[in-house]
Amino acid sequence: MTRRHLKLLPARGAAPGSDRALAETVREQDKVRPIYAVWEVTLKCDLACRHCGSRAGHAREGELTTAQCLDLVEQMARLGIKEVTLIGGEAYLRPDWVEIIQAIRRHGMDCTMTTGGRGITPARAEQAAAAGLMSVSVSLEATEAVHDRLRALDGSYRAALAALANLRAVGIPVSVNTQINRWTWQDLPALLEVLIEQRAHAWQLALTVPMGRAADEPEMLLQPYELLQVFPLLARLHPRAKAHGIRIFPGNNVGYFGPHEELLRGHVPRGHAGSCGAGKSTLGIEADGTLKGCPSLHTEHWGGGNILDSSLEEVWERATPLRYTRDRTVDDLWGYCRTCYYAAECMSGCTWTTHSLFGKPGNNPYCHHRALEMQRAGLRERVVLKQKPPGVPFDHGLFELITEPLVPYPTDAS
Repeated sequence: MTRRHLKLLPARGAAPGSDRALAETVREQDKVRPIYAVWEVTLKCDLACRHCGSRAGHAREGELTTAQCLDLVEQMARLGIKEVTLIGGEAYLRPDWVEIIQAIRRHGMDCTMTTGGRGITPARAEQAAAAGLMSVSVSLEATEAVHDRLRALDGSYRAALAALANLRAVGIPVSVNTQINRWTWQDLPALLEVLIEQRAHAWQLALTVPMGRAADEPEMLLQPYELLQVFPLLARLHPRAKAHGIRIFPGNNVGYFGPHEELLRGHVPRGHAGSCGAGKSTLGIEADGTLKGCPSLHTEHWGGGNILDSSLEEVWERATPLRYTRDRTVDDLWGYCRTCYYAAECMSGCTWTTHSLFGKPGNNPYCHHRALEMQRAGLRERVVLKQKPPGVPFDHGLFELITEPLVPYPTDAS
């Protein structure tokens, strides 16, 4: 791999995520190692989903070459990563996607993939199985009409079902990931029946976050007080899912510390959510080699460096954006989260969610415990878009947080 020079002391005006200066020293807390990497191998996509945070469609400029990808795989293995999930765009739109899977497996790491499923043909499924792909999560958002509306393409739902069938036919285990928003949440019971029919082994659920195209249509988003309906529904679905061997796997922005927390996260060592794992247990990689603590985080603010500028280990240990969760304290929180009973344990939960809303982390209204406490006080919280996003990958707008009496509101899209 040909590397560009990267200075090690602060450099004003460094380009976000590509030429950021690295710290001179490595502290003890920076020697923590990620176990899980999510790798956007291309931003090229055959869908243009209305809730896509990366605004995927066209490939990025300067996406890594095959040789650079294979070098990165070797570096991930040396860093101690145990599992790599390939995402896009659509990973299978890279001509060398099978070679990348083979390299990941050859270096002793698990390899999985997340896909919208439009192009998972029988031939591609066979290629993936032969390469050693271990599991594929296909995105299913709701029943057919709502799914196709979100995907902005009629027939995308049936294509996703065909992908599940093609993968199962070659022996690749399948799971499903679903975005929960105002358009999808009431379809969750019917969608669970589809998962049972498709013999999915897991169901990952995440709240739609106002990043990218999702911020263009804020009426799609759940309001924080609507968690009071969503979480009891998830709890009701849990026994049926478990009975059919489907593990409900809540994403990092689903929680926190409400009465159903143990039910939803009883499988993790602590039995409940912890703080954001970006830069501690997880690593995000963009297709041009930009490194982040979490794949969902905004490039401009959270890109810590580039694999073409320095080694993966150097960026992991020395980049300030990747050190964020290693350094922060309760004093970095603000608003309700600063005074919450669970502040020190939760640290406001998902960094991605709060930065997408307010342009900074530290105060997360999308919390079941918080919604319940608001309800007890006769209040509710509502987010309102005040500044539209600029229209680039991983962008966000700015929202205002409104606290108001818990009474029926004529229109929450205002």
